[in-house]
Amino acid sequence: MPLPSSIIIGSDHAGFQLKEEVKTRLIELGIQVEDVGTHSEESVDYPDFVHPVASAVEAGKFPMGVVVCGSGQGASMTANKHQDIRCALCWTPEIGALARQHNNANILSLAERFTTTEDAMAILDAFLNTEFEGGRHARRVNKITCS
Repeated sequence: MPLPSSIIIGSDHAGFQLKEEVKTRLIELGIQVEDVGTHSEESVDYPDFVHPVASAVEAGKFPMGVVVCGSGQGASMTANKHQDIRCALCWTPEIGALARQHNNANILSLAERFTTTEDAMAILDAFLNTEFEGGRHARRVNKITCS
């Protein structure tokens, strides 16, 4: 599977350091990164940085996004309020791969306080390098959005 040419990322203060590591890894892979912040460890509210990521993916401006907060939960919950966003909180590479393969996840959520940088990079790589399988999974994914 070819890597996406661009990805949008965002985090709160509790996810700032891991977001910076993710950004570095994406750039190393030749992926253009749009970083919507935050840009420091000064306390902020995660929705202020997650909504712009989800909105841009939802609008088709970016094929994928990455969000990071302390637990990954708040970022994931916020992103998933957007129609056509399937944000997956992933804690192992296998979960990252399955989120793409079975759920066609388009935003990865990571938990800085509970994920080492090494594990986060393995999760990111699995997420980026796994294609959606389609088939029976497409039928299920199509039932996610409420009308």
